Amino acid sequence: MAKPTRFTKEMVEKYSREGYWRSTTISDYWERNSRLYPNQEAVVDSNVRLTWSQAKVWIDRLALGFLEMGLKKDEVVVIQLPNCVELVCLRVACERAGLLHVPVVRVFRHAEMEHILKVSEAKVVVIPLKYKGFNYFEMIQELSASLPSLERIVIWGNEYPDGTISIKEMISQSIETKYPSDYLEKKKMPWYEFSWVGATTGTTGKPKLVEQPICSLLPIQEGIDSLKFTGRDVVAATSNAALGPNVPVYCYAPMVVAKAVMLELWSVEAALGMIQTEKVTVLGVVPTQLVEINAYPALNRYDLSSLRLIYCTGAQLPYHLACEVEDKLKCPIINVYGAMDYGGMSSPSITDSREIRLLTIGQPLPGNEVKIMDAEGNDLPRGEIGRIAFRGARGSSGYYKDPETTRKKWSDEGWYITGDLGKIDGKGYLLITGREDDMIIRGGQNIMPAEVENLLLSHPKIKDIAIVGMPDSLMGERACACVVTREGQSISLEEMISFLKEKRISPYKLPERLFVLESLPYVQGLKLDRKQLKKLVQQGLKM
Repeated sequence: MAKPTRFTKEMVEKYSREGYWRSTTISDYWERNSRLYPNQEAVVDSNVRLTWSQAKVWIDRLALGFLEMGLKKDEVVVIQLPNCVELVCLRVACERAGLLHVPVVRVFRHAEMEHILKVSEAKVVVIPLKYKGFNYFEMIQELSASLPSLERIVIWGNEYPDGTISIKEMISQSIETKYPSDYLEKKKMPWYEFSWVGATTGTTGKPKLVEQPICSLLPIQEGIDSLKFTGRDVVAATSNAALGPNVPVYCYAPMVVAKAVMLELWSVEAALGMIQTEKVTVLGVVPTQLVEINAYPALNRYDLSSLRLIYCTGAQLPYHLACEVEDKLKCPIINVYGAMDYGGMSSPSITDSREIRLLTIGQPLPGNEVKIMDAEGNDLPRGEIGRIAFRGARGSSGYYKDPETTRKKWSDEGWYITGDLGKIDGKGYLLITGREDDMIIRGGQNIMPAEVENLLLSHPKIKDIAIVGMPDSLMGERACACVVTREGQSISLEEMISFLKEKRISPYKLPERLFVLESLPYVQGLKLDRKQLKKLVQQGLKM
């Protein structure tokens, strides 16, 4: 049984009694919608358009197909696909068949995939044969000797090698006629268990696998109302749909009967064209994507008037940049705070002021609690900066097959230490001041990179910026600015320092070295890889 590692009977009773957890699954909403809204479009990509009734046929055939392969309750399917209709249907099909699924980003290669397939003991992997110049089938073949549990390779696309199974064949065969109408209803994953096992982005090493219980994923009505989701929405996935920015596609859309639109491969042109063509109302993005949209010179060629909400998560978005995007797109941005390890933590409401939406990360999501602690774990009063911790009904149930790491990450009282530093203001809104690990200690004085980065991002010559520590025998560390300039621009250290002095920043926070780079290293375009950046800086210092 996919019994959540961290959840207790008392937690299930408490959060069910309080209304945060309900006995409904994600696949239940797809079933309901296929009955009540059969001809309404449910999910589309550049090649496929499915109504709710058509999606039900695909989902049932995929679910039954997995069961006919011999998969049993709680066995694992790893899915490595770009954003597409099949990805959405596969995820729902696994829940409906009582299976666990691990959707992973398409940029994972041998090291990450071997780790995930081994740890999960996956029975099936779903991949493209080839995609964007990379041969996924060859990768799995090369890993197969070290994967004794792996039994089947399922291929997405028109071509598939001998010995593999085609998704197209699975969805084209009327397998459902062999089974009673309630067969899958008896197989589906219970609401208090988990079907989705999330893979972290791996910035701290190999990806960790996180249990995402159905009950903690689905928001209550208050959460839906805070962002005004309705059946009139068209919700777009632009970053890989395995990640947090696309929770609205996976959870919100079927709940409110909204259409989901999948962007297979990110580019600014493709995203803007999709918004215009599909009349997208809710855009799920990470901050780096908004940076690209904001810098795009031909933005005014597209009709983006359908947009009503930008759902942004993955990292804090600088205030001045967010204001620019809002003014250009005439659409509010919601900074949602969460992590794959925990889930959704806090968010502003769409009705909050611009200052609250863009300078804070709002208040805890319904069912969550937050507190600020010092290094010894003592509670800090409002206004003081400390370690941010969360607990509640929206949290994950721990790390899959790893109770030891789960115990280390969550306290005995259920608090999850985020690794972020922040404070709660007088009105109860949460502000992030930086990451504990990112702090630069210069001669005993603390420098939070985010503060300096946000100032420099308002410089007209700077497109992207990161401040990292560089080792120093006298001060311990000094701040180094790694800058990506806008096209055709150049910047000197003196020019940058002069700009910061005009902002009246404390002298000890001023960067003391400048590296101009063509781009900054990001993990799947989501999180800045500061470890890699520090290595680049150290290599540059030796030159």
